Formats: sequence, C-alpha cells, structure tokens
Amino acid sequence: MNGDLQLSSFEDDLSAEWPGCLDRKERAFRVISAFWRLLQKAAAQQQSDVILIDLGPNLGAINRSALIAADYVVVPLSPDLFSLQGLKNLGPTLQRWREEWQERIDKNPAPDLRIPNGQMQPIGYIILQHAVRLDRPVKAFQRWIERIPDTYHQEVLREADSHDTDVRTDPNCLALLKNYQSLMPMAQEAHKPIFRLKPADGAIGSHTAAVQNVYWDFKELVQRIAQQIHMGTEKYGD
Repeated sequence: MNGDLQLSSFEDDLSAEWPGCLDRKERAFRVISAFWRLLQKAAAQQQSDVILIDLGPNLGAINRSALIAADYVVVPLSPDLFSLQGLKNLGPTLQRWREEWQERIDKNPAPDLRIPNGQMQPIGYIILQHAVRLDRPVKAFQRWIERIPDTYHQEVLREADSHDTDVRTDPNCLALLKNYQSLMPMAQEAHKPIFRLKPADGAIGSHTAAVQNVYWDFKELVQRIAQQIHMGTEKYGD
C-alpha cells in the first residue's frame, strides 16, 4: 500500500486527523477510515470473501490506518537482527493502536458512518528464508531463527516466553518460505503470481519445478491462515 507516491500527501491528513477523532470530529473519522471503506467497496464489487493488505515495513500514519482496517495481522520476518528489532517495535505499537482506536470508536458522531472495529489480531508469522537452505541453515541464520518464537510471544502476543526455539513446532509459525527470487522478474513481466507462471512466461527447465514448489508452499500457507481465522479451507484448496 505504501508503494504509491501519491499517498505521501494523504499521510499528513491521516496524521493530523488522528487526534481529531477524540474531539468527535466527523471529518477525522472519515479520513482515518477511508482505506477501510475503499476496501469494503472493492470487495463488494468483486464479491471477495478475503481482503489482503500488503504493507511496507514501517509504523507511519498510513500503516496505522491500514492496520485499523484489518481483522488479522500476519508478520513476515527474515532471520536477522532487523526483524527481531521490528517485532519489538511492532508488538507494543500494535497494542497501543488497538487500544487508542477502541477509545475513539464510541466517539464517532455520525450514526450512518460505518467504521472498522480495529481488531488487528496477530495470527502468526512467516519466515522468509532468502537463500538459506531450510534443511541445513547456516549457524548464523539458525541463531536468529531460534530467537523468533520467544520474541514474538513476548513482544507481539504480550505473553511469557514460548520455551520453544524450533519454529517448525511453534504454532505461531505459519510458514517457512524458500527463496524464489529468480521467478520474480518473470512474474512482474507476466503480471501473474509466481505460482501461476507457465512455460510461455519463461518458466522452463528448473524454473518449472520452482513454480510447482512455490504453488504447494503457498497453498499450505493459505490453508494455515484460513485455519487460524476459522475460515473453511475447502474453497481455498486450489
């Protein structure tokens, strides 16, 4: 969502109107809930059951308004120091935004103005493995990976340590995704997801096997997410 440079001017409004909600200003609620209302309108037009919001790695006013529009939050992570520090920043901020929005909801002065409930429930994390082999990760990356479960539990879920350093058995770990960077240029040129690439798009030779692998990886991820949000997985099987 942060990729459109035209949103930069709107970010000032989002920042300025956030305190206005506490003063029961209708315009403030309309500005802050603008993303949510646009998403709801688009979903109704497309008859969509699920809305996916892809956000940049920052905690600015745009992401705050986008997260308020979200019922659930999935956190992508890399096995490095920056991701762990990001979790330490995200956890308290997510909790604060949720509490602040709940405080504002009852101050909406317009009965006909629908606004999001700001649930923002964390349902897990995904580890993006870059070029690290999942079966034999190098020790440096493994040390960072082992710190993720405890950090996620403490900072995001606000719970005690998980006492489980194996992400493969941590129920909050939704997926360990391999590096499919070689498919990205083809997907961008074909305007397709990487798991829908065909030989006509350039996915030949070893790329054909990579496309098949990523398809099954993403299928399993979708099913895990559907289970976490208590949504039936039957219609998302293919």
